[in-house]
Amino acid sequence: MFKDEAVIHVRGGKGGNGIVAFRREKFAPLGGPTGGDGGRGGEVRILAVADQNTLVDLVHRTDWFAQNGGDGGGNNCHGKNGSSLTIRVPVGTIVKDRDRQFVIKDLVHSGDEIVVARGGRGGRGNKFFASAVNRVPRQFERGAPGEERWLALELKLIADVGIVGMPNAGKSTLLSRLSAARPKISDYPFTTIEPQLGILELDRYKTLVIADLPGLIEGAHTGVGLGDKFLRHVERTRVLLHLVDVSPFALVPAAEAWKMVRNEIALHSDKLSKQPEIVVANKADMPGYEEAVVELEAACGQEVILVSAYTGKNLDRLKSVLHDRFFPSDPGTAAPARRTNPNKPISIDQR
Repeated sequence: MFKDEAVIHVRGGKGGNGIVAFRREKFAPLGGPTGGDGGRGGEVRILAVADQNTLVDLVHRTDWFAQNGGDGGGNNCHGKNGSSLTIRVPVGTIVKDRDRQFVIKDLVHSGDEIVVARGGRGGRGNKFFASAVNRVPRQFERGAPGEERWLALELKLIADVGIVGMPNAGKSTLLSRLSAARPKISDYPFTTIEPQLGILELDRYKTLVIADLPGLIEGAHTGVGLGDKFLRHVERTRVLLHLVDVSPFALVPAAEAWKMVRNEIALHSDKLSKQPEIVVANKADMPGYEEAVVELEAACGQEVILVSAYTGKNLDRLKSVLHDRFFPSDPGTAAPARRTNPNKPISIDQR
């Protein structure tokens, strides 16, 4: 189950109490104060990890409390510090203070970590209050409470390529062709109701992360259809792959569909609308697509890539375009010459 929003309650551990204690041993009638300090409460941390892509674990658990510190003991024994609590979240999670409405940290890299609730300080025992004029102190301190707050977590998936387009344009089929992902595919709109991720493998161990977003319709920025709830997941993508249905049976003519989706993206985020875009005309295996392609190229002002996600037609060219976009040709990246066995004698022709 995919969840990209969660609200949780975090609290650092309470500090342990200091105590009042005195040395009571045989042959030591003048034993002084020996009350130890309380331990510090544990803190709550949030850690970004690469092996998760949903906040579903946090949806079903609201309270995240660290361990309290232990009380001090006699013989100047310090109380045990409370264990810290680490909450693991996907890379790309934004941590916000729910009540004060500000961003605490944006966890954009694996291993990014932040302390969201510090533990309380342990109280001091009566040993601390001993002095020349106060040789029998009976003062002590109680442990301080830990920090407490409500957090709003928002996930923005991080991908190299974000596939956008109208419902039923073939985005899920294309993702299944380019990667090993197996999203739900059917012949009705809004088959995809949550983002899907796939890995496109290119040559020489080069890979790209592709995100398939639910379809957009006119008025999505105001909440129509699935709304713009999932558009934030393409804000971190490096390239938009705009898939357009150019078949005669398309829900909306190709040129109008492209303009509508571009308009919804611009209304959602001006920054997102300026990202590089690759326009791909899908369902080019069906007769009668030529006129729609001409109109689409005139509308977007660039050459479009004709593909058929269903039959696999021209997908090699699309992969080549993506390869050149992310890994431009460089003479220094040519394949290294095959090494020979250093222990093998060299023939005259190899010298």
